[in-house]
Amino acid sequence: MLNRICGLLLFLGLLMVGTCVSAQLPIESYKNPQLPVEQRVADLLSRMTVEEKVGQLLCPLGWEMYEIKGETVTVSDKFKQLMKERHVGMLWATYRADPWTKKTLENGLNPALAAKAGNALQKYVMENTRLGIPIFLAEEAPHGHMAIGATVFPTGIGMAATWSPQLINEVGNAIGKEIRLQGGHISYGPVLDLTRDPRWSRVEETFGEDPVLTGRIGKAMVEGLGGGNLSQPYSTLATLKHFLAYGISESGQNGNPSFVGIRELHENFLPPFRQAIDAGALSVMTSYNSLDGIPCTANYYLLTELLKNEWQFKGFVVSDLYSIEGIHQSHFVAPTMEEAAVMALSAGVDVDLGGDAYMNIINAVNTGRVSNAVLDASVARILRLKFEMGLFENPYVIPEKAEKEVCNDAHIALARKIAQASITLLKNDRSLLPLNKNISKVALIGPNADNRYNMLGDYTAPQEEENVKTVLDGIRTKLSPLQVEYVKGCSIRDTLASDIEQAVAAARRSEVVIAVVGGSSARDFKTSYKETGAAIADEKTVSDMECGEGFDRATLSLLGRQQELLKALKATGKPLIVVYIEGRPLDKTWAAENADALLTAYYPGQEGG
Repeated sequence: MLNRICGLLLFLGLLMVGTCVSAQLPIESYKNPQLPVEQRVADLLSRMTVEEKVGQLLCPLGWEMYEIKGETVTVSDKFKQLMKERHVGMLWATYRADPWTKKTLENGLNPALAAKAGNALQKYVMENTRLGIPIFLAEEAPHGHMAIGATVFPTGIGMAATWSPQLINEVGNAIGKEIRLQGGHISYGPVLDLTRDPRWSRVEETFGEDPVLTGRIGKAMVEGLGGGNLSQPYSTLATLKHFLAYGISESGQNGNPSFVGIRELHENFLPPFRQAIDAGALSVMTSYNSLDGIPCTANYYLLTELLKNEWQFKGFVVSDLYSIEGIHQSHFVAPTMEEAAVMALSAGVDVDLGGDAYMNIINAVNTGRVSNAVLDASVARILRLKFEMGLFENPYVIPEKAEKEVCNDAHIALARKIAQASITLLKNDRSLLPLNKNISKVALIGPNADNRYNMLGDYTAPQEEENVKTVLDGIRTKLSPLQVEYVKGCSIRDTLASDIEQAVAAARRSEVVIAVVGGSSARDFKTSYKETGAAIADEKTVSDMECGEGFDRATLSLLGRQQELLKALKATGKPLIVVYIEGRPLDKTWAAENADALLTAYYPGQEGG
C-alpha cells in the first residue's frame, strides 16, 4: 500500500515538473509576431518537410472545397483529403460561380456564405495541420470579384476608354475591399496584355493596344488594390496577367505562338508590367503562349533574369491554369510531366495554378534534380507574404460585414460612373443626341437592348436580375412606358430566331430608332468548356457568345442577322441611333456611313444600361 502511495506521489511530481517545463518552453519563432518577418520565414522553413514545402506552391481549384448546409458552411471531405495528401498553400476560385464551375445562384456562395467558407477553410488548416500555416485564397477579379453578389464594373477595354487613372484607382479599391471582406487575399488582375489583333477572344479583358495607356491604367488599378501594402485591411496581392506578349498570338488564336523583337519587347510589352510592379503588384502570371519559340512558363530570361534579378520583384510568379502541363502537352519541349515541372520551377515559376504538375517536384528534389535552395526560395516568397498580411495572427473575416458592404451603394454608384465615362460617342449628325425627353415615341430594337448577361462580359458570376440594368431599363427611367416600344429583332448568332418585320413595324410607329447590336461573352449552361475554363465553340449550341476566352473570331462583322436588321431599320427613313455593346472592336463601317448617331459601350457592366 505504501509503495502504491509513493508511486502515485512520484507520478504527480513528474507531471507537475513536466507541466512547468512545458509552460516555460518558448513559442516557435514563426508564431511570434514580434519577430522580423524574415526570421519567422527562416524558422518555419527549417521545420518543414519537402512535401510541406511543395504544398505551399500548389494552388488547386477551390470551388469543391466547401459544403453549404443552410446558413453554415463547412469544409468538404475533398478539402480534408487534399490537405492530408498535399499540404496545399493556396486555392484558386473558391468563390467563383459560372457554368464551368456549375455554381449558380442556388448552390453558390453569397457574400456572407463566402466569408463563412473562407473562415471554415482557415480554421481547418490552422487547427488540423502540423504547422498551422494559413492558406491564400486567390480570386478572379479583372473587372470586379467574380463571385455572386459582387459589383460588376465595365470590362478592361471599357475602363481604359475612361482615360481616367483616378476612376480606375477607385475601381481597384472597391474590388480589393470586396475580395478581402469575403476572406480572399489575391486578386487576379489587372490584365496588361497589349492586344494588336481584334480577332483574339480576350481583347475585352485588356486595356487596348497602347503601352502608355495600359501602363497608367494598370498602375492605377494596382494602387487601388492596395499598392502592395499588405498591412492595410483591404489590400490584395494584385496578379498581373499575362507574362508576356500573350495578346499578339499568331492569327489571333488564343495561346498561339507570339513573335516579337527584343527592342519592341522592351519598348512596348514590358513597360506596363514594370509600372504595375513598381506600384506594388506582388504576383505575376505566366501566359500560355510561347515567345520566340520558348514557352513563357519556362522562360528563365523573363521570369528570373529580368523579373526577379533586374527588376528586383519581391512577389511570386504563378503559372496560368495548367500551363506547366502545357510545357509537356502543348509545346512538346519537355518529354515528361516531371521534366516540365522542373523546367518551370527552374525558370522562376513559384506557384502551380492547378496544383498537379508540381507534385512531381517532390521526387525531383529527392533525386537531386532540383536543389533545396531553389525550392526554399520559392516557398519563402509565399510565406513572407502570408506573414506580411498578418494571416498567422488573424486569418478570419466577419460574415455580417461582407453581407452589408459587398456591392454597397457607393460601389454601385461607382460602377455607373465608370460606365458613363467609358461609353464612347463615334458619330452624332445634326446633334441628334442627346434626345429630347418630350419625344413622342422611341423604338428600341436589337439583341443587346434588353439582355442582362450581354452587358457584363466574361469572368462574371451569375446575377440577381434586379442587379443589372439593361438599355431598356435605362430608357424607362427617362421616358414613360407609352414613349418606348421594344422589339428584340434578332439574336446575336442564331439566324433562325428573329422578328425583323415586327422591329420594322415598331420603327415606323416611332419618331426615332435606337438599335443595340454587337456581341456577347455571356456563358451559358449549354456551352462546353476546356479544363482551363475557356469556352468551346461547337455546332450543338447557338448561344450568343462570340467573344470571351476561347471565342477567337475569323471575321469582325456582326454575326447572325444583325446587319440585315440594321439595313431594314435604315430603310424606314427614321433617324437611326446604333449602339454597339461588344468585347472586341467590331466592323462599324456600315453604321458609320448610315447611322445618324453611333456609340460603342464595350461591356458596360451592371449599371451600363
